[in-house]
Amino acid sequence: MERALIKDILEKGNFGQQVTVCGWVRTRRESKGFAFVVLHDGSTQDTLQLVIPGKTPASQEVHRCDTGAAIRAKGVLKESPGKGQRVEVEVTVIDVFGESDPYQYPLQKKGHTLDFLREITHLRPRTNTFGAVFRIRNILAAAVHEFFQDRGFCWVHTPVITSSDCEGAGELFSVTSLDFENLPRRDGSGVDFSQDFFGRRAFLTVSGQLEAESLAMSLGKVYTFGPTFRAENSNTTRHLSEFWMIEPEMAFADLRDDMRLAEEFFRYLCRAVIEKGGKEIAFLEKQYQRMSVEEIHKLAETPFVHTTYTNTIRELKVAKEHFEFGVEWGMDLQSEHERYLTDKVFGGPVIVTDYPKEIKAFYMRMNDDGKTVAAMDILVPKIGEIIGGSQREERLGVLDERMRQTGIPSESLQWYLDLRRFGSAPHAGFGLGFERFVQYITGMANIRDVIPYPRAPRTI
Repeated sequence: MERALIKDILEKGNFGQQVTVCGWVRTRRESKGFAFVVLHDGSTQDTLQLVIPGKTPASQEVHRCDTGAAIRAKGVLKESPGKGQRVEVEVTVIDVFGESDPYQYPLQKKGHTLDFLREITHLRPRTNTFGAVFRIRNILAAAVHEFFQDRGFCWVHTPVITSSDCEGAGELFSVTSLDFENLPRRDGSGVDFSQDFFGRRAFLTVSGQLEAESLAMSLGKVYTFGPTFRAENSNTTRHLSEFWMIEPEMAFADLRDDMRLAEEFFRYLCRAVIEKGGKEIAFLEKQYQRMSVEEIHKLAETPFVHTTYTNTIRELKVAKEHFEFGVEWGMDLQSEHERYLTDKVFGGPVIVTDYPKEIKAFYMRMNDDGKTVAAMDILVPKIGEIIGGSQREERLGVLDERMRQTGIPSESLQWYLDLRRFGSAPHAGFGLGFERFVQYITGMANIRDVIPYPRAPRTI
């Protein structure tokens, strides 16, 4: 179906040109022999005004152009004499594809709460807010691929179904074909998973990192960008049960290479939003008084501070701030500590390195002090941690011992240990939760508002 996008019409402004537009009606009003229809098509934050003169064939269809209706309009692009828009289309033909009952359509011309809009996820993308959020999400998704492809990384697809728990947290969704009404049992009361589809217990993955490591040890530089799952019974504004992760892995790389890549990546995404999504960011800032183009620009240009975990504990111990959680070496930093560091101590993004081994995953490389690992977290103002990564442990004996200490069964991860047996090399990587980044850049208060169909406890 031939049509022009409203985005292109507004950018080019070719007055006198015949145009055909399709979209959904935002509003309709009639005055002094004319009808005025405001149309949006999802291509831009802006709308297009259609002017329908009375006593024309098009005017006979105006009564069907209620809010929410899907229409096609043909006419001439003209400079608008009215306030609020530069151009308008004087319509000669209207085709109504799908009518909308104005008394039942839930998106009326009034403010709607985000809580209410979460109840109609199938319609909320038609609003200004969610149109802006999902276009920014699209800009960022494209930028992810552009960044890594330009640097020689290979996009790989790691399994969604797995038998291992990468993080060791045990918060996994089970995948089974067994009949819950007639479960096979072992001697005793346990379920006999040898009769399941895969012949063993299977789960939805929490991370593609371990598999990405094996691919990096063949292809050199890889990245994953796909869905991951966590069965964490959390209803906070920062948690989802289904979310997308970006996880690059690099062979022949150490922690310094990892930090350099992560900082470049973060800056690149910020610049992409400024360049291609400025109008959407400006709208969200005006609507919700949160992240601004200026703040994002500052994030893209401000050098990241580098410090160690030990130094951050020292900073927190002498702080005059009252923290809900106490500060001791060996503790995991809480959001309040991270925000204090970024907002009040350093005034910008911070990379914290060399965390205690007890609070980090088994696969992170042990430092020479025997107490810390070569890990790094990027902390940013307002929210704290946004990227986490490390140099991976490439020494077979050290990794095997770390798995034993942390209770990770080596039987199911012999393939992972094989990477250290056959041609092991220094390697590093990090993870960025895509929705967490979109939430940060858009300033949305709830992470459920930056993914089209949020999955969370009691929400599907």
